[in-house]
Amino acid sequence: MKYTPQEVMQYIQEEDVKFIRLAFCDVWGHPKNISIMPHELERAFEYGIAIDASAIAGFGDEMHSDLFLHPDPATLAVLPWRPESGRVVRMYCTITDHDGELFVHDTRSILRRAVADASEAGYTFSFGSELEFYLFRLDDNGEPLKVPYDNASYMDVAPEDRCEDVRREICLTLERMGIFPESSHHEEGPGQNEIDFRYSDALSAADNAVTFRSVVKTIAARNGLHADFSPKPMADKPGNGFHINLSVKGKGEDLMQYMMGGILLHVADMTRFLNPVEQSYSRLGAFKAPKYISWSNNNRSMLIRIPAASGEYRRVELRSPDCLANPYLAFALLIWAGLDGIRNRIILPENANVNLFTAASEELKGLQTLPLTLSAAVRQASSSGFVRSHLPESLIRYFCG
Repeated sequence: MKYTPQEVMQYIQEEDVKFIRLAFCDVWGHPKNISIMPHELERAFEYGIAIDASAIAGFGDEMHSDLFLHPDPATLAVLPWRPESGRVVRMYCTITDHDGELFVHDTRSILRRAVADASEAGYTFSFGSELEFYLFRLDDNGEPLKVPYDNASYMDVAPEDRCEDVRREICLTLERMGIFPESSHHEEGPGQNEIDFRYSDALSAADNAVTFRSVVKTIAARNGLHADFSPKPMADKPGNGFHINLSVKGKGEDLMQYMMGGILLHVADMTRFLNPVEQSYSRLGAFKAPKYISWSNNNRSMLIRIPAASGEYRRVELRSPDCLANPYLAFALLIWAGLDGIRNRIILPENANVNLFTAASEELKGLQTLPLTLSAAVRQASSSGFVRSHLPESLIRYFCG
């Protein structure tokens, strides 16, 4: 349900809410929040709540430290793991500077700008996320060990799959927050899991991805476990992917091939933001994580595959991003790349319908690779006209300086 400020204030009063968490992310997509009491909510809606930005990654320094959080009432959600008496709710926020202007490093606002650009051009993009994570045991001091919670493999069932009750609790918690998982299962790695989301608009999908990571970590901790979203938690096991499903509608024609063409053209430039840490590049090129810039129908060795589906479920799946990517930046860049493909009628390269993990060297000739190190991805992004045409120069410097 999409609430108005007045409805939120009425809800707070009627439902015994005692704490309101104003949530946002730093430039890396790490969740942050500040809690306010109910009597401060009207001020938050009208003027915003001040925070010290100098301590937030990518937000500023001691000379430029005052920013303001403005809660988005449409994102109201109860935190089900907090007490029923004296409830806690959460809203995501828009961030402004001391002049009332949108803060240029607020990545949620950057995504909203991308959505507006698409809407102005007559197009709507939808997203669905597939996020993978490992569940590890804790030591006697509560610190995580690299010991998986089970030794099950892909889509195993109990008793081999010991993670099913944790996944169940995660899915039910998300439903109580108004977020609806589509499916969940054990992944290939020991203790590795995947939960997939129903399609939604770009902003809701990004909000849900950030919420999901927080919920998973919270529920894992409540079960005496550690949830690990890092790209390659175990050197000899599958990494954690953030598979992004997307589609585009508008003007009554099939736009998917052009959207794909734009993404393939710009994906190397975007890799710095889709795969943000050095460990990200240990994942690419193994265990179905792609390294070649390629596409095909229903082929999981590809960078982009078109899953077997039709009608409203027809979509493309980008398989290179990992779970440490900031969803707001990732979705924004994908929208702009897709728009570029549509506007310029960018033609897809030839379908590379081979298994790229077992193909002979002759079959791989002519295929470009993604940047395969963090430094290569930084160089590619910093010299990209596409990236510079959409992201603030100061933000590019932060990621690529």
